[in-house]
Amino acid sequence: MFALIENQQITKHISGNKGITIGDVQYPRSIFTLWSEAERNAIGIYVITVDTTNKKDEQWYINTNVSYGVESNKAVGSYGTATAKAHADTLWTAQDEIDGKGIEGEIAAEGLKTIKIRNVKAQAAGELQNTDWYIVRKADAGTAVPSSITTHRAAVRTKAAEMETAVTNASDTPALETLYTYVNTADEGDPAVIERPLGDLPRLEV
Repeated sequence: MFALIENQQITKHISGNKGITIGDVQYPRSIFTLWSEAERNAIGIYVITVDTTNKKDEQWYINTNVSYGVESNKAVGSYGTATAKAHADTLWTAQDEIDGKGIEGEIAAEGLKTIKIRNVKAQAAGELQNTDWYIVRKADAGTAVPSSITTHRAAVRTKAAEMETAVTNASDTPALETLYTYVNTADEGDPAVIERPLGDLPRLEV
């Protein structure tokens, strides 16, 4: 993205996919690919530099729109302070019920905890589904379920319960984000071990 700066203000945002008229002069699209940065700057066109310092992962936060301005004769964009998404459910209030919006105490908007726990349940169900046929065969034909399968299914359920508890106990959105952030937990000099505090469901070794 480019910007036209006039009198220390951005007067136009430019995509660079077509020509531009500045004053009485029509410039072709090629100035955005063939001209040097200094040549474009000379006629008031600058590349917009966006500062992403305040931008956060949109899985956990709501970022502001980018604000544009001129600093030291440069076109710059920046994000404001991001707002953490609600980690807990938002419930309808008594006034909401009076206003006909919903029933008091019921969920008006799901928080991240509810969403993440639902995801854990779905992932666990998917992993268990891979071995459901052993259970069906046992019910239909009486064929014993291998002990390795029984052990695996129990491990999936146990780990899923642990993950749900960890999510439930997270105090706020940053704490939730930390649970899901993969980091290298290996000691210095050892091969990398990429893990997250929440852990992962066990997978059946084939």
